[in-house]
Order: sequence, then structure tokens, then C-alpha cells
Amino acid sequence: MFARFVLVIAAAAALGAGALAGGASTAAESELDFEIYRSQVEPVFLKRREGIARCYQCHVEANNGFSLEPLPEGQTNWTKEQSRRNFEMASRLVVPGNSGDSRLLIHPLAPEAGGDLFHSGGRQFKSRDDPDWRAWAQWVDAN
Repeated sequence: MFARFVLVIAAAAALGAGALAGGASTAAESELDFEIYRSQVEPVFLKRREGIARCYQCHVEANNGFSLEPLPEGQTNWTKEQSRRNFEMASRLVVPGNSGDSRLLIHPLAPEAGGDLFHSGGRQFKSRDDPDWRAWAQWVDAN
């Protein structure tokens, strides 16, 4: 009985380590469309919104759960390689096919619209009707 318990614990630890090492994000990435991400999701990170910081300002090389690549000197957009790394980061925060359970969409959403209670960068989206939020949701839900 004890050996069986140890085996279960070891298996759970191995699964957890695989997810932390990126196994879970790889599955999400394979289900998400990079080109849609690059054309409709990523530009929102640079968009200026009245009264709040751009996503980029707080998340460039951030030391939190979501970090964006720094823009190349003098450029206003990421290179394709940088976009790929941003895509990998964003993919870790979504549940393909389920925008309602995707942290990338819920965290910057106003609490009255179902978002998290705290987001230090302000509320990027006041409602789920925001065109940018809807574009993100379509990217996630397309799977």
C-alpha cells in the first residue's frame, strides 16, 4: 500500500514538473493560431488607452507571470522571432477554446465584467464588448 502511494506521488510530481517545464504550453500553442495572434492580439499590447498604461509598459521584460519582448531600437513592432516568443508567453495564459477561463483575458478585464479583482496596470477592458477583448476571445475560442 505504501509503495503504491509513493508511486502515485512520484507520478503526480513528474506531471507537475512537465507542465512547469513548458509541456502544457506546448499543447496550447499547437491549438492556437500564431498569425491571428500576431495580427489581432499582439497589437493590443502596444495600444494606448485613455487613463491607463499600455500593456507593453508594464510587461516588457516583466518579472511577473507575463513578460513581453522589448521592442527593437527605433521600431514600433516586434520582429517575427520576438512575436513568436510573445506568442509562447501568451499561450501559457489561455485555455484554447475557453476564453472565460483564460487568465490573459480575465486578468485585465474589469471586475464588474467578470475580471480579476486586482490588475496593477488598470483595466484594459471595461467589458467583454470591447472590440479588442472580443478579438482576443475569438483567437482563444477558435479552437
